[in-house]
Amino acid sequence: MAIFLNKDSKVIVQGITGGEGTKHTARMLAAGTQVMGGVNARKAGTTVSHQDKDGNGVELPVFGTVAEAVERTGADVSIVFVPPAFTKDAVVEAIDAEVSLVVVITEGIPVQDSAEFWAYAKSRTDENGRQRTRIIGPNCPGIITPGESLVGITPANITGKGKIGLVSKSGTLTYQMMYELRDIGFSTAIGIGGDPVIGTTHIDALEAFEADPETEAIVMIGEIGGDAEERAADFIKEHVTKPVVGYVAGFTAPEGKTMGHAGAIVSGSSGTAQAKKEALEAVGVKVGKTPSETAQLMRGIFESK
Repeated sequence: MAIFLNKDSKVIVQGITGGEGTKHTARMLAAGTQVMGGVNARKAGTTVSHQDKDGNGVELPVFGTVAEAVERTGADVSIVFVPPAFTKDAVVEAIDAEVSLVVVITEGIPVQDSAEFWAYAKSRTDENGRQRTRIIGPNCPGIITPGESLVGITPANITGKGKIGLVSKSGTLTYQMMYELRDIGFSTAIGIGGDPVIGTTHIDALEAFEADPETEAIVMIGEIGGDAEERAADFIKEHVTKPVVGYVAGFTAPEGKTMGHAGAIVSGSSGTAQAKKEALEAVGVKVGKTPSETAQLMRGIFESK
């Protein structure tokens, strides 16, 4: 099992002909992802040459619109490698085409734009009131279900399939945690991004991992700024029965200074690493002082089974 992404997911790449789109399309194909084609209005009707995971040459079609790409390929996932100024339009186009999962890698998107496409996605629901399009990101490494599919920029050779679910605000800490726990492996790992406005949250991922029968334990990586981790702690207390370990980046960050991610800013005692650590520990989450210690806490859970 996995959450949000599996071997049957059919993927298109918005921005497939750009530098980042080209590089990561190749890596996604090598990881076994079913990349069906891409979108670039200026190069519609052309193809791009790549190799699949077995080294066989493939020609991927470039379409003029997401709607056409979905109609022609049956794609249900899109990954966005589009410059910040054009990302909102790209995401809105994918939402209009009713793509079920949109992964936004782009960083530096104006918060107003992110808020607008997030609100638009929330407004588009099916007959049962469920949101049609899930957004992961922006400013994130994407999602990987090891051994099945990669939609993002996470190196696919870090780890194999296993029983840990991972949700993280940080890309590099995602990679480190996956590497340190590679002997156990992961069901799905999601980098949700650290911007002030994101699509999929810690809580969304925790809920999905709790419901996934093959995810036995969860690693949650947060960082200073905002109250997402405190809200996740409340959710864990009420709804999560599986063991959770956590790490919060930014214990040494100075107060009032934006650190790296746009959302990582501390105001007074609100949003500090210590406050987040205490909130998580209060609901039974074991929190490591370093990523390596956090990995050891998770390893201890499996050794005690």
